[in-house]
Amino acid sequence: MSDTALSPTEAPAPDTRGPRPVCTTYAEVTELRSRDPQAIRRALVARRRRPAFLPEDGRLMLVAADHPARGALSAQGRPTAMNSRTEMLDRLRTALARPGVDGLLATADIAEDLLLLGALEDKVVVASMNRGGLAGASFELDDRMTGYDVAGVVEARFDAAKMLNRIDLDDPGTVQMLETAGRAVTDLARAGVVAMLEPFLSRRVDGRVTNDLSPDAVIKSVHITQGLGATSAYTWMKLPVVAEMERVMDATTLPTLLLGGDPSRRPEETYAAWRDALALPSVRGLVVGRTLLYPPDDDVAAAVDTAVSLVH
Repeated sequence: MSDTALSPTEAPAPDTRGPRPVCTTYAEVTELRSRDPQAIRRALVARRRRPAFLPEDGRLMLVAADHPARGALSAQGRPTAMNSRTEMLDRLRTALARPGVDGLLATADIAEDLLLLGALEDKVVVASMNRGGLAGASFELDDRMTGYDVAGVVEARFDAAKMLNRIDLDDPGTVQMLETAGRAVTDLARAGVVAMLEPFLSRRVDGRVTNDLSPDAVIKSVHITQGLGATSAYTWMKLPVVAEMERVMDATTLPTLLLGGDPSRRPEETYAAWRDALALPSVRGLVVGRTLLYPPDDDVAAAVDTAVSLVH
């Protein structure tokens, strides 16, 4: 086996001196990518992993950063909020460095930048798989696996893989998405990797894909997606916080993380809704992106600390 080959069981010896980032500036990241792309594979092998997916308290606080890959760059009413990659990385590094933040959900480009910058040591990493359903596209619901594949997740020694499952009963792209997701759930389980499913019942309103966030619609989407795959042993749900969450969570016994979305209400109202939902037995934590990375007052650290206080 070459010194750059990856194995799910391969792990570096503990480094009591603490991790050293491969890169310390964004210029160094670009230079390394241009001259030594194999450095990413070496960094994946050397990355210090957590011993378990769940911390001792059984709760997870993850930061999401896979929106740009499907062309969704808006946050807090600003359509170009995520245009700058370096600004987004700054915000992610701030968030990941806060005590109590357990890890990251991202596509390979963002995950590997943060890997080289040393921000993923001792973190849970969730790989984002299907980003082909570009926001606003005519093919938006034909959501293909354009991000990580199962082999890539396993080779990177990541902890989980996430799929977005938007179900439109009038769109033929839905069945292909469900079939592909079902195969991925099966293959991930065979590799001992968590499959995280984010379901919605969706439809087009004036040509725009809209998710139905009524409790009954969310419940139906849960039932459809939790049946995907040859086993549900490694399946988790990623669900929106909606009205009647107690009734929604009664639809599943699978461990569930709550998603943040791009909120339209005040932060205090958002945090209160999260707090109530986190008290439900099946809920195991939060996966939040834009709400924490682009808060109204731009204080990423304070927003993240508030979310952490609700989870842990």
